[in-house]
Amino acid sequence: MKLAEFPRHQLTFGPSPVHHLRRLSDHLGGAQVWAKREDVSSGLAYGGNKVRKLEYLVPDILASGADTLVSIGGYQSNHTRQVAAVAAHLGLRCRLVQETWVPWDDPMNDKVGNILLSRMMGADSRLDESGFDIGIRDSWKQALREVEEAGGTPYPIPAGASEHPLGGLGFANWAFEVAEQEKDLGVVFDTIVVCTVTGSTHAGMIAGFAALEDLTGVRRRVIGIDASATIEKTRDQVARIARHTAELIELGRDLREDEIQVLEGWAGDLYGIPVDSTMEAMSLGARLEAMITDPVYEGKSLAGLIDLVREGDIPRDSTVLYAHLGGQPALNAYHSLWS
Repeated sequence: MKLAEFPRHQLTFGPSPVHHLRRLSDHLGGAQVWAKREDVSSGLAYGGNKVRKLEYLVPDILASGADTLVSIGGYQSNHTRQVAAVAAHLGLRCRLVQETWVPWDDPMNDKVGNILLSRMMGADSRLDESGFDIGIRDSWKQALREVEEAGGTPYPIPAGASEHPLGGLGFANWAFEVAEQEKDLGVVFDTIVVCTVTGSTHAGMIAGFAALEDLTGVRRRVIGIDASATIEKTRDQVARIARHTAELIELGRDLREDEIQVLEGWAGDLYGIPVDSTMEAMSLGARLEAMITDPVYEGKSLAGLIDLVREGDIPRDSTVLYAHLGGQPALNAYHSLWS
């Protein structure tokens, strides 16, 4: 596969662990649910899914001669925390734009959790009043200009690394990692469930599992659970990044429409605001499996999985892999939910 030819700077410990969620599966009374844990995949500041994407960006960063990574997210962005971690790991400076993506009324929202960790790692993290959007942001472009004007050489990393040309490669490779783990575990996952917002995690999986299907004949359903509350933008972005990634790895065919599934119904009205199904899912994961999820991403994708299994949309004879993408540091900003 062409994928193996792309340079990669390993930041993970190795393959992220996969384990059977037996108590949750029994509670739901349907498909057997497993989890693949990106939240414990790396030693860099609590890890998470963005580390896999950054593994493919690092060789380009080093080749560019840049001295400053410049990225963007909300106050509690997992992505910006992981960019700060990679900058510290490489000995580079880091400039972060932290926009007001979530209207969460808590005086500690811009002081604890992910943003605290980014600042601990030396990132120049600055607040911006702009609201949520998954596209390219003017505030980020301005930060790039400011770094240049100060004599630095910036390396641009858009939100979630999703609009980066290499942003989908990390999770295309994740699909092949899953296939190897299946051999060791003696299972085949016919359904993958993942949270999707800026899109490249889900998009990379789509491209990777499409390539595996062509190689092995095993067809899988890759379900993205929208947590953006901007469903059409997210669907369009996932499809575009998936097709771009498929071209990069030389899939050799167009992706079918049934390979690109982004389901709505669990995001609520606003990005980052938990709803009843979010809280139920987080509670179930914690009480039944001691698997901690966050209110922004994983609580919503887990809620989608729970409902799809309960309602039989995911059949009883399925073996499901839930992609746990991390995000727990943001819980500090949501402490009032349990007080």
